[in-house]
Amino acid sequence: MRGVDLARSAGLSVQQIRNYVDVGLLPPAERAANGYRVFTGRHARALTVARILLDGYGWHTTIAVLSAVHSGDTAGALAAVDRGHAELDHERAAAEALLRTFDQEPPAVLRTSRPLRIGDTAAIAGVRPSALRVWEELGLLAPAREPSTGYRLYDREQLVRARVIAMLRGSGYPLPAAKAVMDAMDQGDSTRTRTALEARLRNLDELSWRRLRAASALFAYLEGEGLRPDAPDRAGRGRDGPIQPPPTKSSEAADLAISTVRAPVAENGSTASRRRGFQA
Repeated sequence: MRGVDLARSAGLSVQQIRNYVDVGLLPPAERAANGYRVFTGRHARALTVARILLDGYGWHTTIAVLSAVHSGDTAGALAAVDRGHAELDHERAAAEALLRTFDQEPPAVLRTSRPLRIGDTAAIAGVRPSALRVWEELGLLAPAREPSTGYRLYDREQLVRARVIAMLRGSGYPLPAAKAVMDAMDQGDSTRTRTALEARLRNLDELSWRRLRAASALFAYLEGEGLRPDAPDRAGRGRDGPIQPPPTKSSEAADLAISTVRAPVAENGSTASRRRGFQA
């Protein structure tokens, strides 16, 4: 299959296909005698999976996952998937904690006994310190200053504001819109903030479904290509040869008896932007 054929099948350009290979979204392609890349059915299947993963995880995680897969690092790919799901769990917990804050039930992370400096505050808000400085310049935050050093100090109120702003930005709010929500909260009207947080929770639920679909597609790809340890490939072969039929009850009992006399064996076990001409 030529690159132009693969590109047409997905509505992409040939250059985009080359980019996908270069960053690892597609497996390496051998070259013909004339120097052109030769693509196969595996590349077409990888492209299908890549587009599903992009919808669920975005560019950064999808590149991390598939480049690891295509370099033989399946464990690294699984770790990247796990991080993607952990991020959703963290953000959902943060949104729910902020909603409880409006009910006078601040989460433990906000029950600080003393003001925090910018690094700790940024870590709690899930953003970079530079973001806090920008928000301060726009009037979204107003930290105090440590008299002896001039360092910024964030009390509980500023921590809550930083968390809310970070959540609004994660929901796609531009800074002017986020400021309007914060201004309303300052005037005693938390309705808009609650509405925004509840909308973000619904968005996270939808994103969870999309990531579940993406994880399912990745599992099918790994198994179908024989990339999952001990899984059969399309020819019915596993990593160590043909896949054997499942053991019978009698053989399972025998294996159990043998295992009892053997020494134990240790086992090692915010909407992404398009880049470099990529297009989902």
